[in-house]
Amino acid sequence: MSLSKMKKEELELLSYTDLTELILKESKKPMPTAKIFKKISNLLSLTDEEYTSKIGDFYTSLTTDKRFIFLDENAEWDLKGRHTSQVVVTDDEDDETIEDDEVEEELTEDEDIDAIESDEDELDDEDDDIGDLAILSEDELDEN
Repeated sequence: MSLSKMKKEELELLSYTDLTELILKESKKPMPTAKIFKKISNLLSLTDEEYTSKIGDFYTSLTTDKRFIFLDENAEWDLKGRHTSQVVVTDDEDDETIEDDEVEEELTEDEDIDAIESDEDELDDEDDDIGDLAILSEDELDEN
């Protein structure tokens, strides 16, 4: 259902992030925080004071909601589902960007995953310096 066809009572039942999702779906393009919240304010008939006092909390809710992604290049928000994630693999000689599924293929083709896990376990054991720790009393601390 279109936001413009929804009654104000229905809109008030939705969270700001749910409204944001609907706004971004309808607009079909990324939008800056202030523009999104201005649309929400207009839909809910918020005053300028309410807009000013709530936009910080709105921004925080966008940053913690996994449905949205912040696009640094234009300081805009978009739906995460419209974007693919990439993993950057760096090598001493080259830097290259590859897709997540390519990383998984490289691991299974080039290395044995069990060997990787056992190497990680060995590293954990080697770096374990807890045996060198001692508990000091307050008197011993005062002497130093």
